[in-house]
Amino acid sequence: MRQFFILAAGFWVCAVMAVFCTSASAQQTAHSAHADIVNAEGQKIGTATIRPSSSGVRINVEVSQLPPGVHGIHIHTVGKCEGPAFTSAGAHFNPTSKKHGKDNPEGPHAGDLMNIEVATEGTAKASLSDPNITLAGGPNSLFNEAGTALVIHEKADDYKTDPAGNSGARIACGVIRASAP
Repeated sequence: MRQFFILAAGFWVCAVMAVFCTSASAQQTAHSAHADIVNAEGQKIGTATIRPSSSGVRINVEVSQLPPGVHGIHIHTVGKCEGPAFTSAGAHFNPTSKKHGKDNPEGPHAGDLMNIEVATEGTAKASLSDPNITLAGGPNSLFNEAGTALVIHEKADDYKTDPAGNSGARIACGVIRASAP
C-alpha cells in the first residue's frame, strides 16, 4: 500500500511538472499568436494572426465595422481590452524606452506599426511587419507577464509625436494570445 502512495505521488508530481513546463514553454516560444479584435461594445469585429518572419514578426489584420480612413495601430503593454476606452491595455509596448514613431530620431517603440486604411464599407485587411518584437522569450517578447494587446486608434499615426503619434482615442482592441500548435 505504501508503494502505491509513493507511486501515485510521483505520478502527480510528474503530471504537475509536465503542465507547468508546457505552459512555461508556450509563454517563452510560440509558433504563432492571434488576437480577436473587439469594438468599444465588446463585439468581435476582426482578427489578427501573428507569425515569426525573417524580420521579426508578420501581423495580418482583418477588421470590419470601423470608420473609413487611416488609423494608427500599435501593440500595447497589457493584455487587457476593457471597453469602451481600452485604457486597460496600457501604453505602447516599449521595452527599450525609446520615443514614439519611426520618424522620431529617438524612436521607435517596439510596438509601433504602420497605419492601416479602412475602406468606405468599414473593412480593412493589412499585413504589417515589426522587426522590434518576437514570439520567443526576452524583453521584446509579446508574451511577458502582463501580456500584450493590439490596439486600433481613431486617427492616423503621424509616426513621430510622442507618446502615440497623435492617433487619438482607442477604438478597437485585441488581446494577443499564443495559438495552439
